[in-house]
Amino acid sequence: MIRLIGYFFGIGTALALLVAAGVAIYISHLSKDLPDYEVLAKYEPPVTTRIHASDGALMAEYARERRLYLPIQAVPDRVKAAFLSAEDKNFYNHPGIDMTGLGRAIMVNLQNFGSGKRQVGASTITQQVAKNFLLSSDQTYERKIKEMILAFRIEQAYSKDRILELYLNEIFFGLGAYGVAGAALTYFDKAVNELTVAEAAYLAALPKGPSNYHPFKYADRAIERRNWVIDQMVDNGYVTHEEGAKAKAEPLGVTPRRTGTYLFAGEYFTEEVRRQISARYGENALYEGGLSVRTTLDPKMQLIARKAMQNGLMKFDTLRGYRGPVKSINVSGDWGVPLGDVKRLEDVPEWSLAVVLDSSEKGLSIGLQPTRQVSGELVKDRIEGTVSKEDMRFAMRHVVDGKTVKANSPADVLKPGDVIFVQKKEDTDGAYSLRQVPEVEGGLIAMDPHTGRVLAMVGGFSYAQSEFNRATQAMRQPGSSFKPIVYSAALDNGYTPASVIMDGPITIKSGNTTWTPKNYDGRTAGPATLRSGIERSRNLMTVRLANDMGMKLVVEYAERFGVYDHLAPYLPMALGSGETTVMRMVSAYSIMANGGKSIKPTLIDRIQDRYGKTVYRQDERGCENCNATEWQNQPEPELVDNSEQVLDPMTAYQITSMMVGVVERGTGATVAELGRHIAGKTGTTNDEKDTWFIGYTPNLVVGLYMGYDQPKGLGKGATGGGLAAPIFKDVMRVALDGTPNVDFKVPEGMKLIAINRKTGMRANPGDAGAFIEAFKPGTGPADSYWVIGMDADGSNASGGSLSPQANQAIQSGGGGLY
Repeated sequence: MIRLIGYFFGIGTALALLVAAGVAIYISHLSKDLPDYEVLAKYEPPVTTRIHASDGALMAEYARERRLYLPIQAVPDRVKAAFLSAEDKNFYNHPGIDMTGLGRAIMVNLQNFGSGKRQVGASTITQQVAKNFLLSSDQTYERKIKEMILAFRIEQAYSKDRILELYLNEIFFGLGAYGVAGAALTYFDKAVNELTVAEAAYLAALPKGPSNYHPFKYADRAIERRNWVIDQMVDNGYVTHEEGAKAKAEPLGVTPRRTGTYLFAGEYFTEEVRRQISARYGENALYEGGLSVRTTLDPKMQLIARKAMQNGLMKFDTLRGYRGPVKSINVSGDWGVPLGDVKRLEDVPEWSLAVVLDSSEKGLSIGLQPTRQVSGELVKDRIEGTVSKEDMRFAMRHVVDGKTVKANSPADVLKPGDVIFVQKKEDTDGAYSLRQVPEVEGGLIAMDPHTGRVLAMVGGFSYAQSEFNRATQAMRQPGSSFKPIVYSAALDNGYTPASVIMDGPITIKSGNTTWTPKNYDGRTAGPATLRSGIERSRNLMTVRLANDMGMKLVVEYAERFGVYDHLAPYLPMALGSGETTVMRMVSAYSIMANGGKSIKPTLIDRIQDRYGKTVYRQDERGCENCNATEWQNQPEPELVDNSEQVLDPMTAYQITSMMVGVVERGTGATVAELGRHIAGKTGTTNDEKDTWFIGYTPNLVVGLYMGYDQPKGLGKGATGGGLAAPIFKDVMRVALDGTPNVDFKVPEGMKLIAINRKTGMRANPGDAGAFIEAFKPGTGPADSYWVIGMDADGSNASGGSLSPQANQAIQSGGGGLY
């Protein structure tokens, strides 16, 4: 019997050895094809790129996977406890595989065999890291064995904290969120350290199956799973029974964070930054690189610029009459549904969509359907209101078949079913004003002239209506706002503000082609100083000046100032007939404002990579002693400005002084109402297609244009001084409020001499026409009366060059008018 037992024991031992050898061979075979787990040491997951305003406000996030990488040291203990309780309570004690949990899973699977129920996996957090990072999600025993082998190896190579860090930053939580930091923001709009026990437990419940525990579709199921996690936290001693009961009594409280742009009114700026980053670093870096971008945007200035620009566009547009409703719908039944399908202007929240329910001589009865969010879902409310005849007075002139028709009653303009834009009147109950999206558009830039930092950008009335950025993308003729470039070239090359030029008829001939420019008002003033020419924006004087000094010089300065890359050397170009952008024009004026130094317009101050290393910095100034380790009575460090001097500082002051005259006495006189030291210049193109105003104080430059996207006349009498300058004034009124009224600094060495405004010669004592003018050393008023552009016999001179290309520029609208 003993011999028989020994016989069977030997056979069993041999069979066990054979099975063990077979298992070893099988595992060895699987191990040959295992991926290299050492790649975890270089783990760089796709991380969200975040764009911030200059004050740190979040502007936008860009990501394919909405993830923010969080070191394990920054994860609160209660959040760790929630995930350990939900996924792997023995994580810090097992070697990668929880044998107890594995045995329990095997027993459950044997009991459920053949029942059709899904098998239990019992994967530890380490195993999940192995699967998520290195393996597929195939439900096979072979994959499971590989997962176990890798789990053992990972545990030997990395610390528990490192493994937990990888897990918490990689897992998918649903709603496009990856990683615990991204999930906290997505579900609760909170940082991880702000999560409550209940919120942490809900996030820990999600990796099991995010779609199964959707907070709105399956709220009951989500709460049940969350409460189970809380119970596990109580059983494991992470929270007390009282804390657990309190957490279980809380609602889910999910408030999804919206995607896209976050900073109100910053859509055009944000999109421009996005394009620049994509062009500089590529799409992958933008959507996966985890860049932290600090922009130059000043949110307060942006709001000021947006409001002023929108008000200016609306004021102009409403004077042209009402063009009719957005569309018409059927209001015989439930009008809320078709009204809700009409596209709103999301970036103009002051306006609401409404449908006309009734119209009469007194006004309109309207129905509105504003939307609001409740627990992350859009809830549509329907309310009713009124629009009085007084609050839609501009619409009494409405456009029918391209003609403006006068109406006697609101019922003649709008009928039931018409969908319109309205704005609620302040301090009223249910009273609204009729609104209309302007046809006319425009672009605006506000810039720091010393650094080139763009403080505000308005690319049009509404980004939701049109993403085309008119501040950076629209190529428009600057008109007379280009003239300061011409005058700067002259002042930098021997002319003075007191030089006298003939303001009289001139004809430029070239072969069989002739060009006879005219002043805006069609009149001439005879001989006048350069100052008078720019203050009154005289075209004939500018053409003569450009002709006298040569267009090659004008071209050189236009390109030096960055207004154009390549400007054709034809005389019409001196009147602003070449096309450029608002951004370029404001940059050029910044050079005059900062004393002649070149600047690079920038929307970005700094870019950091995912590790916090600065990879781009806008400020290129050097500072050798800024990093001194201790104070040893050394001089204070100074920032060295290596910017190129593209314009003589004295010339910059002279042209600035002349443009101060534009504001105080010339075409921009409306701006003088601010009582500030401001220099600026108006601009209007042929046929009043575009109107401009660009102006500046010593520390702020603002420039803008107004015009139709498909260029057409703005109307007889439309000028930069009448349309663009008031918008500029509205910006400056608010932007400069509470700041000192700083005057422009006179460069050392300049001579201030009283001259006669008409002759440009030194003024006599008691001369009523005397004016203090700035002259460079070695220059001064003329000793004898001399008029540029007049022949010796006193007749007007003709001449210059005009090519077929220049003639084409004239025909297409070349010529700054006013």
